[in-house]
Amino acid sequence: MRQVILPRVHTVAAWRREARALAAEGVPAEDVIWSVGEAPRDLFAGASGGGGRTGALPRTPEYLAREEGAGDRLRVSRKALDSIESALCHSDPERFGRGYRLVLRLSAGAVTWGDRADRDVRTVLEHAKAIGRDIHKMHAFVRFREVPADGPRRAFAAWFEPEHNCVERGTPFFAKRFGDMDWVIATPSVTARFEDGRMSFEETVSQQRPPEDATEDLWRTYYASIFNPARVMVKAMCAEMPKKYWKNLPEAELIPGLVRDAEARVREMADTAPAAMPDRRTETLRETTRALLAEAEPQDALGRLDRQIDACARCGICAQATGAVPGEGPADAALMAVGEQPGDREDLAGRPFVGPAGQVFDREAQAAGLDRAAVYVTNAVKGFKFAPRGKRRIHQRPDAGEVAHCRWWLDLERQLVRPKLILGMGATAAEALTGSGRDIGRRRGRIEEASDGTSVLLTVHPSYLLRLPDRARAEAETERFRGDLAAAVRIADSLA
Repeated sequence: MRQVILPRVHTVAAWRREARALAAEGVPAEDVIWSVGEAPRDLFAGASGGGGRTGALPRTPEYLAREEGAGDRLRVSRKALDSIESALCHSDPERFGRGYRLVLRLSAGAVTWGDRADRDVRTVLEHAKAIGRDIHKMHAFVRFREVPADGPRRAFAAWFEPEHNCVERGTPFFAKRFGDMDWVIATPSVTARFEDGRMSFEETVSQQRPPEDATEDLWRTYYASIFNPARVMVKAMCAEMPKKYWKNLPEAELIPGLVRDAEARVREMADTAPAAMPDRRTETLRETTRALLAEAEPQDALGRLDRQIDACARCGICAQATGAVPGEGPADAALMAVGEQPGDREDLAGRPFVGPAGQVFDREAQAAGLDRAAVYVTNAVKGFKFAPRGKRRIHQRPDAGEVAHCRWWLDLERQLVRPKLILGMGATAAEALTGSGRDIGRRRGRIEEASDGTSVLLTVHPSYLLRLPDRARAEAETERFRGDLAAAVRIADSLA
């Protein structure tokens, strides 16, 4: 049997070197006993003596192949190696033997990386995920305290108790964020130091926590002031901030009292709340509504409405887009067609339904005997919501809040045009018109009512037809859409 003793500092780098050497000699995994203890003095070339402290972090190679003449005995992908080395930071005492066994099996082709049916692969992936969570908690719950500094840079210290050995993998985050100051993060086993822009690690000598500094009372005061008793969810809070971390968080001593008094504070807030003050923006919109509805000429009122819509910033969509896209069509149209939102082409042109979906609508409307020039065409949301993907702008569906903000303008359009029938195309239009965007497939072709009693005929959005991959189904759905447009013509004529 071969016994390998790894150092407590730079343990993963030492394991990597030993694994290369063992593999080069052909030593099987079951013949190696791994442990962590005192490191041999010559394990790290260039390391300073006394505690394994070094000024540079070891580099992880792209492939795990032994240097110094080992040849091509081991070949493991970077993705697999990164997960294995992350799992080596776990507290499981079998982690080193499992990691060595797995790289031998991967290199021999006995297992494929990512195959969770294999116990070694599955365990390594689970342990790597646990290390990721531990590092996330470290980033969230380390609390620095200022300590006396020897030089011009301010100095800070923190004590943290991670569940696993994640210090070396987790501290580069702090070097990037707090690179202009010196700091120490001590844990029960390893201490990280960052001095003059240089990172180093050493075994922890003292278990003493740094003393409190003057800012902690200020921080506790701030935390108490932003604590919202009306939104207390103890289980969720403990899941995100486990109690085992509380003893090192200055604000944690306040939490039990804040939670205990939350219900009483909510009642007190409700009892002492002032009467609701009028929303200035809402009052301005009401004045706009009254002025628009008082216009003698509906077409002039629609023109003024377009300018008001273009200046709107209620939900923030139009601020990112080229501009708002109001509706267009005759002010006395018997039929109003409502879609979801402008697309990329509509946003650039400033007109509704001129892109691919608009072309489908025009083609099928003509086939159904519907004259677009006689229809008032608009959208439930007036701005183009998108996500940038390189040079492209990818359509994003508006959320319920954005639909609700823009409903104001759609209601004004309806009041000015006063259509006999509204054709709602798609789930977003249905939500804006009827209050629900669910089950469009089941509701299409039916007559429902808007909030003011106007008849609404629901159908799919033309863009839905463009997304159907099956040609036969696309043809069938297009024919159904054409039938819905023909029905809209008949119903609007009968109501006129």
